[in-house]
Amino acid sequence: MGLPQFVLASASPARRRLLQMVGIEPIVRVSNFDESQIQTENATELVETLARCKAEAIAPQFDSALIVGCDSVLLLNGEIHGKPENAEVAIARWQHMSGQVGELYTGHAIIDQPQQQILVRTQVTRVYFAQMSDRAIRAYVATGEPLKCAGAFALEGRGGLFVDKIEGCHSNVIGLSLPLLRQMLSQLGYEVTEFWDR
Repeated sequence: MGLPQFVLASASPARRRLLQMVGIEPIVRVSNFDESQIQTENATELVETLARCKAEAIAPQFDSALIVGCDSVLLLNGEIHGKPENAEVAIARWQHMSGQVGELYTGHAIIDQPQQQILVRTQVTRVYFAQMSDRAIRAYVATGEPLKCAGAFALEGRGGLFVDKIEGCHSNVIGLSLPLLRQMLSQLGYEVTEFWDR
């Protein structure tokens, strides 16, 4: 049996770059799954359900692939935050996040079509946000970057300036936990190195 195709069910350039950085060139398919269908106050349940639904949405396009779906949210003071709807929401969010500690949840789902298995896991990373002035918040939101990201910041972009430290998996905050991906592939019987530069 040949190695299955590696498919990323995500529109996120950051997730694709993470995979490319470690030698995996995924086939990218955007699921266009309507995330508003899933309503829950439990962050783990939310990201795991969305990750699985995104992977399942594109599964019919393939016969023998490994399909990876991901979804991230920020939990701050018991409240779940995804991407901000607009600049005003992003500014208010950052005024709330400034000097606080949040938890970034990323759900990971892998559909292994050859073995007819689905694995779903969540990685959580603690994020310590810097104390920011209103001027800095407005300048950051004006770049447009926060509008594209769960939690209204990109650790690998300008948002990295406003994160004092993280506890846990670094790549998880960018959108895909590389250690968790390796562990999940191993659980399915694959070596992550098999997917290098195919």
